[in-house]
Amino acid sequence: MTVPNLTLNNGVEMPALGYGVFQTPPDETTTAVEEALRVGYRHIDTAAAYANERGVGDAIKRSGLTRDDVFIETKVWISDYGYDETLHSFEKSARKLGVEQIDLLILHQALPSAFDRTLEAYRALETLLADGKVRAIGVSNFMPEHLEQLLGVAKVVPAVNQIEVHPYFQQPRLQKMNREHGILSQAWSPIGGITFYRGGDKSTLEDPVILAIAAAHGKSAAQVMLRWHLQEGRSVIPKSVKPARIAENFDIFDFELTLDDVARIDGLDTGVRSGPAPEFITLENFGRVIPEE
Repeated sequence: MTVPNLTLNNGVEMPALGYGVFQTPPDETTTAVEEALRVGYRHIDTAAAYANERGVGDAIKRSGLTRDDVFIETKVWISDYGYDETLHSFEKSARKLGVEQIDLLILHQALPSAFDRTLEAYRALETLLADGKVRAIGVSNFMPEHLEQLLGVAKVVPAVNQIEVHPYFQQPRLQKMNREHGILSQAWSPIGGITFYRGGDKSTLEDPVILAIAAAHGKSAAQVMLRWHLQEGRSVIPKSVKPARIAENFDIFDFELTLDDVARIDGLDTGVRSGPAPEFITLENFGRVIPEE
């Protein structure tokens, strides 16, 4: 099975379905990514702050695939914001990944308390793009006010904004703004983020609406949610370290949700965020040193 590509606003093609490694321990990352590549994933999403870029790079080397076969996405952490600091962050990530060029490099968070550093970090991404060290650049967890400030000075419109999106938290205003500027919305924690940070008593995986749709198609709740994202035009990067789940999340290209199915899932939005509120991201609370090796 070949995953369909999405064309970014600079013409670069990226597989619509990726494999994420958030919270995957470094010593498990290589095995998990090897399995994902074996199943057929060709887009791997990691980050400097995950401390597992080296494992991703090792898995790609071991896979026998060529460099051009795998789309690599990673993120600059807020501790490395600033122009020179972000240029150096690229060097650290590229070295750990074992590559000379990164396909998509994005800023992991806006830093509202030091937005000048955020803007300087993005300017460094623009330099890396111009120098051919990255193929596309973008942002993550940028809210409308952050995008407005960035677009006011940026020379290059971000190709991607990776944000929390799942049936219980859909951010329609932000997604609309992304579309209006040609920015692709990429969903993190796409199959049940409501329980991710807060341990809430509701789970999309047990939602009766989603389970009814899944039963009608002979699919799982997770597969239905991933299909929903793709049919609405989002990039999606589910994460699991279990081989059966890795394969299940990939098996979403042999069915299609009806318009009614999509509308019913759209109707589940609660407007309640489960991840950390972007406006509260500060160096004091979330800063960490990103190692050289």
